[in-house]
Amino acid sequence: MRDDSQTTGIPTDRQTLVRDIAVLQVKLVVDGLRDFILVPISMIAGIISLVKIGKEPATEFYDLLKMGRRSERWINLFGAAERVYGPASEDDQQMPEDIDSLVSRVESFVVDEYKKGGVTKQAKDQVDKALNTLQKRAKRNKKP
Repeated sequence: MRDDSQTTGIPTDRQTLVRDIAVLQVKLVVDGLRDFILVPISMIAGIISLVKIGKEPATEFYDLLKMGRRSERWINLFGAAERVYGPASEDDQQMPEDIDSLVSRVESFVVDEYKKGGVTKQAKDQVDKALNTLQKRAKRNKKP
């Protein structure tokens, strides 16, 4: 059997592949359970943070986010890719946006439109343009 791992960086060992598939499935289940638990807890922490009076009213919510970030790193959902391709591929570094930056852009846009007097046809066109851009990027990222 020819070993192509030196040219592609991808292990050709079936045992390693089976292990990585099984580990991903376990991680997906753990990640899903964590998310399932975090949905109601984050709502409760958010409400408590909103109604709490004092110097630091949002500590419960942001403490929960900190814990969520730690659990995300612990789960390391796509760790096998890091083992094969290294800690960060060039594609990962060139990714222009994540969900947080997208939400910030949409939020800024909605606030600006509201200040102008409401959502206009121009606003709808901008939202459509942003969605089309995201769809194109998603398709481009899926290509081998």
